[in-house]
Amino acid sequence: MKKQDRQKLIKQLLTNQDVERQEDFVDLLAERDIEVTQATISRDIKEMQLVKVPSAAGGYHYAMPVQKKLDTEKKLKRTLKDAFVSFSVQEKSAFLKVLPGNGPAIAALIDQMNYDFVFGTIGDDNTVFTICKSEDGAARYQEIIESLLA
Repeated sequence: MKKQDRQKLIKQLLTNQDVERQEDFVDLLAERDIEVTQATISRDIKEMQLVKVPSAAGGYHYAMPVQKKLDTEKKLKRTLKDAFVSFSVQEKSAFLKVLPGNGPAIAALIDQMNYDFVFGTIGDDNTVFTICKSEDGAARYQEIIESLLA
């Protein structure tokens, strides 16, 4: 199973029940004939930025960080507006030119947004290079960047 598919399933599990331990994720996935290790679940939890929240019955369970994405989007919008120089898209690639020193932070914020159409980002001092999974994805990415700058 691909990582993206597994993480979607983890999100579904979280909406249907309280999951308290990483081993519980391993067991729940095994019930669906998906074999994963606790280490894989640990990496997924970190990448998905899951948080532990108090349970009604006591203890703690994993949950999606709802506010985190909104905060990240606000930071990305503010940083883009302050540092934007130019933006262009060609086929599956996007090139964002920013003021010196802002490239790594903007690349990290774009990564934190977990856009499903973005393959990866590279940020250096004054640029962010993004590769999308398709030309349609690049068009969606362009729309998002333009809306953040509006």
